[in-house]
Amino acid sequence: MNDEALLRYSRQIMLDAIDVHGQERLLASHALVVGAGGLGSPVALYLAAAGVGRLTIADADEVELSNLQRQVAHRQADLGRNKAESAREAAQALNPDCDIQAVTRHLEGDALTALAREADIVLDCTDRFSSRYAINRGCLQAGVPLVSGAAIRFSGQLAVFDPRDPDSPCYACLYPPRQGEAQDDELRCAENGVVAPLVGLIGCFQALEAMKLLSGAGTAHRGLSTFDGMRGEWRHFKVPRDPACSVCGTR
Repeated sequence: MNDEALLRYSRQIMLDAIDVHGQERLLASHALVVGAGGLGSPVALYLAAAGVGRLTIADADEVELSNLQRQVAHRQADLGRNKAESAREAAQALNPDCDIQAVTRHLEGDALTALAREADIVLDCTDRFSSRYAINRGCLQAGVPLVSGAAIRFSGQLAVFDPRDPDSPCYACLYPPRQGEAQDDELRCAENGVVAPLVGLIGCFQALEAMKLLSGAGTAHRGLSTFDGMRGEWRHFKVPRDPACSVCGTR
């Protein structure tokens, strides 16, 4: 790091858990952020600002007026633009030294797995079960940690799944796919609404866990954390790996 970088990241370098070596690991790391909406906005902005050296932001949607209530990476002038491009521009403005790429197509199958293999960590910031299952499968195939967040109405949750740990569950252990049943539209903000700061809270939690995993600071989150915004209460649940899981059971 040069003098400018040392000054930019000085408040993190001061922390014994990160120090210079942890910051250098962040600068050398690559995070894939899938979804540039309510969760992906704070994730992309904070990871770029904190010095994650390379970000890939993927989203096929365009910015709409109803997004601006909570998706803070986008502005009025971005209406009609691709969300990944808009988020890339906002994150780049915070940290010009961060290498940020925008993927403007829907990720699935081999393309998703290939991008996951290029990354050190994947953050699921989507709001569809089909996308979450696809990202989970891609991370398992790539052997890359997954930080999963969700927010709806006044409720949020976070879980970290790490296929490098033989005891770690996967997303399908927590939410087994229900064969023959449509799940995509059950818990989407577009159909159910969401209070604006909630996505910022969960997105920041995702960014924090990603930074810990990438820098080596602290202990990675285990289990499932849920937040009740109406009561201001957190709860934590243990989530064991399911040996009969249809996705990771043969791992």
